[in-house]
Amino acid sequence: MDNDTQSAKPFWVTKKLNEMNEKEWESLCDGCAQCCQLKFKVEDNPKYVMTPVVCKLLDLESCRCTAYEERHKLVPDCVEISPQNIDSLYWLPDTCAYRLLAEGRELYDWHPLIAGNSDKMRKLGISVANRSLSERDIHPDDLATQVVKWVENSSD
Repeated sequence: MDNDTQSAKPFWVTKKLNEMNEKEWESLCDGCAQCCQLKFKVEDNPKYVMTPVVCKLLDLESCRCTAYEERHKLVPDCVEISPQNIDSLYWLPDTCAYRLLAEGRELYDWHPLIAGNSDKMRKLGISVANRSLSERDIHPDDLATQVVKWVENSSD
C-alpha cells in the first residue's frame, strides 16, 4: 500500500488505539454516554447490571460530561477509558468505538466520525439521551430496582 492510499484512510483505520493522539482518541467517543450509566455487580455474577441512571455530571440533553476535566476528582469511581485498560472494560456496549477498534472491528455507519453528526445514532436509540435519569433525581436505595437492556450490534 502506498502512502497516498494509506493517508486517504481515516486515522481510526490506519492507527492502533495506542498510536492515536489525544484529539483523535477523544473524537472516537460517539457521545452515547452508556459508559456514564451507573452499574453494579450482582453477587456470584461476573457481569455488571446496567441501570438507566447516569452520573450526576452528565448533561442529559447533550450526553456530555459537564465537568470532563475534573470528573475523576468530582466522581472518584469514574472510569477513564484508555488504550491500557480497554480490554478489561467488558461492560462497555458492543457499539462503543473504543471496544470495536480494540477488537479489530469497524465503526458503524452511524458513528459521528462517519455520519458527520450524532442524529442517526440518537434515532437508533444507542444514546442514553431521552432514556435516562440523573442520579441526582433518584434515591440511592432505588438504584437496585433499575435495570436496562441497550441496543447491541446496530449497524443501520
